[in-house]
Amino acid sequence: MRLALGIEYDGTDFLGWQRLSHGRTVQQVLEAALGKVAHAPIEVTCAGRTDSGVHALQQVVHFDTEAERSDYGWMMGCNSLLPRAAAVRWVRPVEGEFHARYSATSRRYRYRILNRPARPGLQARFLTWERRPLDAIAMHQAAQAVVGENDFSAFRTAACQAPHARRRMIAITVERQGEEVRIDVEANAFLHHMVRNLVGSLLPIGRGERPVEWMAELLAGRDRSVAGPTAPAEGLCFIGPRYPDRFGIPEPTP
Repeated sequence: MRLALGIEYDGTDFLGWQRLSHGRTVQQVLEAALGKVAHAPIEVTCAGRTDSGVHALQQVVHFDTEAERSDYGWMMGCNSLLPRAAAVRWVRPVEGEFHARYSATSRRYRYRILNRPARPGLQARFLTWERRPLDAIAMHQAAQAVVGENDFSAFRTAACQAPHARRRMIAITVERQGEEVRIDVEANAFLHHMVRNLVGSLLPIGRGERPVEWMAELLAGRDRSVAGPTAPAEGLCFIGPRYPDRFGIPEPTP
């Protein structure tokens, strides 16, 4: 039997999603919890890996098991065993052809920037702080240069293991809501650090240090060394993947 599961987590104290031998990761604690509920080892496959310090509103995974539990039993059993920074939102059976990674048609991220002179207190774990004023309108205009299918070599880390840098950017928006600037990004898939590198290049434009046209120049140049720095991890949240309606996977609301 194949099951799909949605999990949210505060990534601050995790070394990312993927299981590691030298530290705590989200995959590690989730598989441990599922294994105790199933009374058997469980391996999960996720929609998209997140880096150390990055959060998720709805990471989707699938796993196969012979254990018979109710959907509610899986959810409550896992949540009683997971650390406070992670919680299963739902569990449901899916058809055997469902694959958390390969069945996804797109993935969405949100990057949040607190833009004010004073640093954050209450939400410091979930925001990047920028004390200098940001022009969100200029950032939005600049970001539209990367919409469509492009080579994103200028925005991939040197450690990226993807075989090529072509990705289809479906939408990217930048808007201000009071003291917060939000960058919402949706693409068919992402390169390693791609969102954080895009944000790192939009920030100089928002501060007026670079013109709006700079993003288009970076994209065309495909040179990571001349683009902006990688933005901090704490401002980034994986909103979740999208799937064809036939799979019945719930969509999260940011």
